[in-house]
Amino acid sequence: MEIFENKVCVITGAGSGFGLELARQAARLQMKLVLADIDPLALEASAAEQCDQGVEVLAECVDVSQPDQVERLADRSFERFGAVNLLFNNAGVAIGGYVWEHSPADWQWVLGVNLMGVAYGLRSFVPRMIAQGDDSHIVNTASVAGLISPQMMGLYNVSKHGVVALSETLFHDLKAAGATLGVSVLCPAFVATGINRSERSRPRALSEERPPTESMEAARRALDQAVQAGRLDARAIASVAFDAVRSSRFYVFTHPRILGAVALRMQDIVEQRNPSDPFSARPEHAPR
Repeated sequence: MEIFENKVCVITGAGSGFGLELARQAARLQMKLVLADIDPLALEASAAEQCDQGVEVLAECVDVSQPDQVERLADRSFERFGAVNLLFNNAGVAIGGYVWEHSPADWQWVLGVNLMGVAYGLRSFVPRMIAQGDDSHIVNTASVAGLISPQMMGLYNVSKHGVVALSETLFHDLKAAGATLGVSVLCPAFVATGINRSERSRPRALSEERPPTESMEAARRALDQAVQAGRLDARAIASVAFDAVRSSRFYVFTHPRILGAVALRMQDIVEQRNPSDPFSARPEHAPR
């Protein structure tokens, strides 16, 4: 996909972080925008900013963990613009700590947004995008945590490994179906996006009244430190994502130095070794 002007771009999690920068990048390219977010105030601000750039914007308050809301998003997108050319399944949340300490509500919240949000996006948009028969593309936001398994990030790791597997399978399924729809999976490392403050958007029905455990606090401190130390910002990640769409690149890595940890995990699997510490090459990112 090389021409973006007047094409239609749908972005979930568009009120902050990667989503906000993706919206800004799409607006600079003069795309028509469908912006979705669970936070109505952040969504309103993002939509107003992009409208000021002279582009047409449809804003929808959406909880991507709810399939009926994602289906409504697709309905309204196609009703308004008649097509969707670029879909960013981007909404995401995070929580850390020892994997055995997470409550059922924790699992339902994180998997509901990070994994099922992508699955519902594919379910609602892919058939219609295939039917268009034009040059279109989907980008699913995963993480390097979808390719390695850092300690005290088990729930997040599971969700992002799922997004990578789902994206890879989508790539193969589209090929088997003879569809020309492009796919990318975005795998950034630590970036200042606000994901370390995910609890602000947690639904009340899935709230957790118990205080955080020591491991959860340690994971939060480590995430704060890693995010602050990140050398790339969300705008740079958005630029990389659009470059991947232009070149039809599937695996999108924004921090090449992390590939050593990915290769180490693959070697562990092939050689049937016990899992290596994924932070052994970058100890400054290890939870403390």
